[in-house]
Amino acid sequence: MEKEQWSSKIGFILAAAGSAIGIGAIWKLPYVTGVSGGGAFFLMFILFSLFIGLPLLLAEFVIGRSTGKEAIRAYIEIAPKSKWYLIGILGVVTSFVLLSFYSVVGGWISLYFVKGLAGGVIEEGADYGGLFGQTISSAWSVLAAQAAFLLVTIVVVAKGVQSGIEKASKILMPALFVLFIILIIRSLTLDHALDGVKFFLAPDFSSITSESILFAMGQSFFSLSVGVSVMVTYSSYLPKKGSIVQPALSVVGMNLFIALLAGLAIFPAVFSLGFEPAEGPGLLFVVLPAVFEKMVFGELFLLLFLVLFLFATLTSAFSMLEIVVATLAKGNQKKRAKFAWIAGGLIFLLGIPSALSFGTMAEATIFGKNIFDTADFLVSNILMPLGVFLISIFVPLKIKKEVLRQELLQHSKGGSLLFNLWYNVMRFIIPVVIIIVFLDSLGFI
Repeated sequence: MEKEQWSSKIGFILAAAGSAIGIGAIWKLPYVTGVSGGGAFFLMFILFSLFIGLPLLLAEFVIGRSTGKEAIRAYIEIAPKSKWYLIGILGVVTSFVLLSFYSVVGGWISLYFVKGLAGGVIEEGADYGGLFGQTISSAWSVLAAQAAFLLVTIVVVAKGVQSGIEKASKILMPALFVLFIILIIRSLTLDHALDGVKFFLAPDFSSITSESILFAMGQSFFSLSVGVSVMVTYSSYLPKKGSIVQPALSVVGMNLFIALLAGLAIFPAVFSLGFEPAEGPGLLFVVLPAVFEKMVFGELFLLLFLVLFLFATLTSAFSMLEIVVATLAKGNQKKRAKFAWIAGGLIFLLGIPSALSFGTMAEATIFGKNIFDTADFLVSNILMPLGVFLISIFVPLKIKKEVLRQELLQHSKGGSLLFNLWYNVMRFIIPVVIIIVFLDSLGFI
């Protein structure tokens, strides 16, 4: 049975970076930066991404590339006759739940794009908060948009690693960069744009709190798609020869670069046009339309931003569905398409309550949260931190040190110093860090 592989290193890097670059980098990080004081928070995010996120990414690459198997089977091969395979099951379940409500947001973006094409978003003096509320409360619209978003995701994943995910990523990721550059140029040419650049890039440590430090720490590994074994599955398609350090550095670097571009596209425009950067989650759907309204050709630039955001959301969705499909297909490529449609259909059904959480099912709550927010809390605050913690324990405990050294140093510069640094960070620092972030996310700190 022929095993699928990435056709090139750049194809893998673009797909892995696409998995990482999504709602977290383009939507969540800018608004969290806005409410957490700007430049100081962004600097902490960079440091944590390099010293926490990168080692964890390398750990998942080691698991996947060394075994050549997707989540669940990779853990079984490394630690047979044990319960460690539950990490893989946890990753599959987490991705399944995550995509069920992530696709809802993908649907919202799609709806805004369609409205934008029809000239129905930007209007002088419009109530953008009311428009957003009206959009996400329309049951049939949000369900149709969620289904359309998942349909595109299913079609791409069903085509396979090379013909589907890699080919789509090679188109979408460069397009994403080009769109960002266009938006940044426009944003930086506005009056008083420099105020936004200073807010975003000039650290003001007086605004830093213990809460924002912990949030930057958590965001560093959430934004890299680590903890759900997605990167285990993606790296299982890598050839046995070649460095994994360089691709990991490339993925982290691209993720940070996109976060930088997102800030440079958003904050100069927000400051220039007199809006507050601390607008929270409404930044994309409420504040940015108001910002673009005041620009020449604002409707066009809003459409460009929505296309960019949709591209990034899709590349992340590919990886979430891929881990589920790869687990079900177990390397049998003839069954890939069938399982893509089955898994995609089940994810849509699971996501219906989340899609209706702001309309028909708004009164349905769990511990005071609607179903959408409950699913988000379950994934972001419980399942992902738990997955990261277990992987950080598993790698140094269950994989032989010689195997780790060979995988990490193959065609890589840095030798023993690089390996010892990574190994000790994985063993002694990351588990403690994750416990702190986990307790904070649950409100115990």
